[in-house]
Amino acid sequence: MAEGLWQRAMALQAAGQLDQALATVRMHLKFKPRDPAGLNLLGVLLRIAGQMPQSIDALQRAAALAPNETGIRNNLANSLSADRRFADAAAQWEQAVRIDPRFDIGWLCLAVAYTHLHRMEDAIAAGRRGLALQPEMPEASANLAFALQQACRIDEAIEVAWPAVRRSPSAELLHSNLLLMLNYGQPDPAPVAEAHRAFGRAFSSPEPPALRNADAERPLRVGILSADLCDHSVAFFAEAIMAHRPQDIAVVIMHTAAPQPQEPTQQRLRRLASEWIESNALPDEVLDARIREAHLDVLIELSGHSAGGRLAALARKPAPVMISAIGYPNTTGLPAMDFRVVDSITDPPGSEHLCTERLLRLDPCFLCYTPPQQAPEPAMPPAEAPITFGSFNNANKISVRTAELWGGLMKAVPSARLLLKARRFADAQAKTIVLDRLAQAGIDRDRVQCLSHVPSREAHLELYREVHVALDTVPYNGTTTTCEALWMGVPVITTLGDRHA
Repeated sequence: MAEGLWQRAMALQAAGQLDQALATVRMHLKFKPRDPAGLNLLGVLLRIAGQMPQSIDALQRAAALAPNETGIRNNLANSLSADRRFADAAAQWEQAVRIDPRFDIGWLCLAVAYTHLHRMEDAIAAGRRGLALQPEMPEASANLAFALQQACRIDEAIEVAWPAVRRSPSAELLHSNLLLMLNYGQPDPAPVAEAHRAFGRAFSSPEPPALRNADAERPLRVGILSADLCDHSVAFFAEAIMAHRPQDIAVVIMHTAAPQPQEPTQQRLRRLASEWIESNALPDEVLDARIREAHLDVLIELSGHSAGGRLAALARKPAPVMISAIGYPNTTGLPAMDFRVVDSITDPPGSEHLCTERLLRLDPCFLCYTPPQQAPEPAMPPAEAPITFGSFNNANKISVRTAELWGGLMKAVPSARLLLKARRFADAQAKTIVLDRLAQAGIDRDRVQCLSHVPSREAHLELYREVHVALDTVPYNGTTTTCEALWMGVPVITTLGDRHA
């Protein structure tokens, strides 16, 4: 395949003309159906289009024709991973590094794939191998830090990420991951705020912002930018914004993840939107242009520095008013962001110095939770059951301070047990780290039950029928878990902190 075809097709895709890019490649394959490079390119474009089965089929045919091409195996693994077939994806990356042990991308991707398979030791080892091959590559540090974070080794993850961010402050994913991790364990909010301002300095832009529409009589156009408009915690709070808006306000969704048109939550949200613009894989400058072309009055971004965030694409202020809400418990640090939605408990008067946005306080609570449609009826634990404290929060939130608080409680109620549920507990190493932390706080292992996966959200909520009292975490509190516990009739004990998280 001529190099020009790849460049031409990817240029069309980057310009937002994905259908034309696919047509160009299909025309090439009509004349050369066994060209592995052409099939490889077709598979990459189909993945961007969200057509995972077709993408995997094209890439499998390409790999069969060129079995020693590590790049093709890497693309096949990426599509398998996007289809959540993580074991199959890992097998492809393993084959790629067997073909070429110095194939750094393969090791870096294995660090992430193994975390999805709850093989944390293997993930960390692969991440270290990738970093050794590419010590200056920001992605190498980011992936190793991610593997350590998933293993509940948050302090080590921060130690890996900090120096890499100092070397490469404009590496958005690495920088955002560091900021996200700082919410879990940094005892002083002031340096966390400064770290966020450093992100803003790295991504500030002198370009002019989008112009306001001077017609005061027109219907308002509000954009929502998110990768989490599916069965995700963010959607549980964003749905109310869309469902209860005034009828004369148009809501334009800029969806920045692979399409899931059959997923029930996304189907509901699509029906609520005035316009739905698939924006997955658009480069920052193209996403900026798409937002400007939508002629929005206000853009609400729902991710901040969490997974799926696109703050770098917002640095040039593509909407006249921009607001950060719901998905991230801290300032974005981005000078272009005008407001952040909070309340007087999460961000009390006097905390303005910890953020770069103006605080838009919606009191008494800035969140509006939409409960699951299939939630079971609340029920008390059996009368003969021991007092059970529970926490279904992210395992990284079970900090040393959290363990100390829980240790005092368990000592005061010696007959009680502790029920924990977190996805990370599927990995033995992560589970051991948390149990060791609790043991150091005086909680015997035989008083703790750790659960990981349950088959459905309904089954997840049914577990609250075993819990008398839910325990919050510090310094990073629960949000969705708190709402779920309360919806299931379980009281939650928390402690007031000194920051939004």
